[in-house]
Amino acid sequence: MKQDCRIGLVQMESHIGEREANFMRITHLAQVACKEKISFLCFPECALDGYSPRDAAEIGEPFTSSAMKRLRECAEDLGITLLVGLVEHDRKVAKPYISQAVLSPGIEDMVYRKVHLGRSELDYFTPGDQFPVFNAHGTTFAVGICWDWHFPEMAAIYSLKGAELIFAPHASPVVAGDRREIWLRYLGARAYDNSVYLGACNLIGSDGKSKEFSGGTLTIGPKGEVITQSEISGEGVFWADLSAERINKIRQFDRTSMRDSFFLADRRKELYRELIELDVQRPSR
Repeated sequence: MKQDCRIGLVQMESHIGEREANFMRITHLAQVACKEKISFLCFPECALDGYSPRDAAEIGEPFTSSAMKRLRECAEDLGITLLVGLVEHDRKVAKPYISQAVLSPGIEDMVYRKVHLGRSELDYFTPGDQFPVFNAHGTTFAVGICWDWHFPEMAAIYSLKGAELIFAPHASPVVAGDRREIWLRYLGARAYDNSVYLGACNLIGSDGKSKEFSGGTLTIGPKGEVITQSEISGEGVFWADLSAERINKIRQFDRTSMRDSFFLADRRKELYRELIELDVQRPSR
């Protein structure tokens, strides 16, 4: 990292198919973040359109929609990199993507498309097939969406590509359990094993129909330590300051202490062939 940076993580309510109302929430929260001098502002999964696999064909728009152009203008005006979840339609595929737009001042619009779809999403969405990394504000960063973070290989790929910060937007409902408690079981390991900062956020409240989301934001340091986590039950922006010196010390080539080890530097990739050849074994009966 070239400099310290301040990230913002949003927990917000998003109603299914109410793009304009959701857009207004997003821009309002972006203005709040601007006052806090936040550089990166990450919104939850499908924040712009609401999260509902069964409604995916009817909601959302192409990446070139007027809403996206207005969000681009918002990012430019406020000087903030916005990471906004949406349902993205593309004429090249039959079903939409679950995407995270990355809108950064002075940089061409970028997008991450969810690679690992949950089983309830497979019939309604097209999975992405790339692991892009992005650069803004002197930081190399990447995105994975919700279910993606149950696959540790993804975080390793991002770290090996140079990502210093990874974002984890979610749309996790109340029925799934306390999101922050669940996150602490595995997101700390994603950050620790790969020496990255990690910022997670979730939808909160009603989807405008029948589902409730549990909210939650969490920032984790490159040694798996919790830096911040949200403590309120309403919409809001939660921010954390990330130290460049901290991660640069860990990532330096010559390490003088086990405490500052960058574990991926010592991996034995020549022995990992089986990882891509083996499949899950069916239990014997």
